[in-house]
Amino acid sequence: MTDRLGHKQIAAMFTLMSLSREVSNPELQDLVGFTLVGADRRRLNDLQLVASRKQGRLFVHELTDSGWAWCDEELGAGEAPAPRSSLGVALYILLGGLDRYLRREKLRLADVFTPDVELTADEIESRIRTAYRKLAPSPRDWVGLVDLRPMLGDAPTRDVDAVLKELSRTGQAHLIPEANRKTITAADRDAAVRIGGEDNHLLSIEAS
Repeated sequence: MTDRLGHKQIAAMFTLMSLSREVSNPELQDLVGFTLVGADRRRLNDLQLVASRKQGRLFVHELTDSGWAWCDEELGAGEAPAPRSSLGVALYILLGGLDRYLRREKLRLADVFTPDVELTADEIESRIRTAYRKLAPSPRDWVGLVDLRPMLGDAPTRDVDAVLKELSRTGQAHLIPEANRKTITAADRDAAVRIGGEDNHLLSIEAS
């Protein structure tokens, strides 16, 4: 590991890790109350932990592969850098717990911290159809939304609901309530799509 970074440099590193994308100085200012400039930027650039480039008149920054490796190592550092504060000590206790979890589950930081990606309606529909094919023995069979939703990855619930309603409206899919109300679980209720004041728990697609 390199000589311990300063507090501001560490804060910049963990912020870039959490966002997992290029971040401009104005956005850093809004998020954490400082910009990455001057000696702090130059040190992180010289250590090849952060790549910075000009975008117009502004700097934007992103972790390098070495930066990701530094963050991974820093999680297990065990103690906050001096001068220590109660918040800093608590943060490093939390990071140590995250480090143990990642190693136990054989995960990488990049598996946890991924950039937000806006999915189009077509992409969500494709995910729905792919998941349906995996669950349904044949077209038009009924599958539970409670089983389908976990297979859609990071697709937002609201956007998934909008696509399901559109498929239903155009006759490409059918949504119905579970007939046996006694079998409905809390998970079924959470996964349901509400149409016309009624919760629908089951999905059938004409052709996928």
